Amino acid sequence: MQDAMTNQSETALTRMSKYGSRRRRGGSRRSQSTWSHRLMEYALLLLGSVIIAVSFNVFLNPNQVASGGVSGISIIVNSMFGIEPAITQWALNIPLFLAGTVLLGKQFGVKTALGSVLLPLLVFLTRNLPPLTDNMLLASIYGGILIGIGLGLVFRGRGSTGGLDLAAQILHKYTGIGLGLCIALLDGLVIGTAGLLISPEKAMYALIGLFVTSKTINVVQVGLSYSKVAFIISKSEQALQKAILYELDRGLTKLQATGGYTGEEKTVLMVVVGQTEVSRLKELVRRIDPGAFVILSDTNEVFGEGFKLNGTGGTSP
Repeated sequence: MQDAMTNQSETALTRMSKYGSRRRRGGSRRSQSTWSHRLMEYALLLLGSVIIAVSFNVFLNPNQVASGGVSGISIIVNSMFGIEPAITQWALNIPLFLAGTVLLGKQFGVKTALGSVLLPLLVFLTRNLPPLTDNMLLASIYGGILIGIGLGLVFRGRGSTGGLDLAAQILHKYTGIGLGLCIALLDGLVIGTAGLLISPEKAMYALIGLFVTSKTINVVQVGLSYSKVAFIISKSEQALQKAILYELDRGLTKLQATGGYTGEEKTVLMVVVGQTEVSRLKELVRRIDPGAFVILSDTNEVFGEGFKLNGTGGTSP
């Protein structure tokens, strides 16, 4: 009896030991994954800041394209007083970060503090790079593209370069104005000031650069690949469901809806397809139920089987 109890105790201890070992290995893997993820985020912050700094010095600053933000203010100050842009950026970024920390709380973290200091440093280190063009339109377009790529990478790394984004958040909190509108107002104020103090023509080019930057950030964030989401209301719901599942080889979701005029219960088929599959889907619907009601719209960042996996890999069809 005692030997049996001893054997059971030893077996239980062995199991606990193995379980503890598995937990330690699992925790170690998670820790390594967390550190590699953080390292990647800091690498994106650094790479994005380098791209922004180079673009600033080879396109925007030499042509005085002050397309908003602290960098735009530094261009205005440089044109008026000859002060090095990096000095102006430090002089604005650091107080804005401290003010944001005091007024909004400690929500910005190390990466925002690092970005606020790192970007002006890189602007200073790359200040002697030769301009690549003196054509204002090319400078605003290429500069806007590269700034957008750099900011997109910084945002993908969940970082920030500080600047007027922090001022916009402070303004948003204490005035109740929408955050997007606050950012637009501050950028517009910078561009308007450039129009008054530098030239109205250069202010117009700054607007072009700002527009290009915003579009490029979206491309970096969500990618170039677009998918389509279709909502289909049909009397031949079952036949369409089979065709989508087995002919088109796509999954679908059935949504319950009520007709606004008739009050009848209806089933809406929701299916996401790649750009190349839109024609096949439309042909299936026309063949099975020419009178079906179909809504097609663009969608980005589709995750799951058949599309991107968890947003980190794979390609959309």
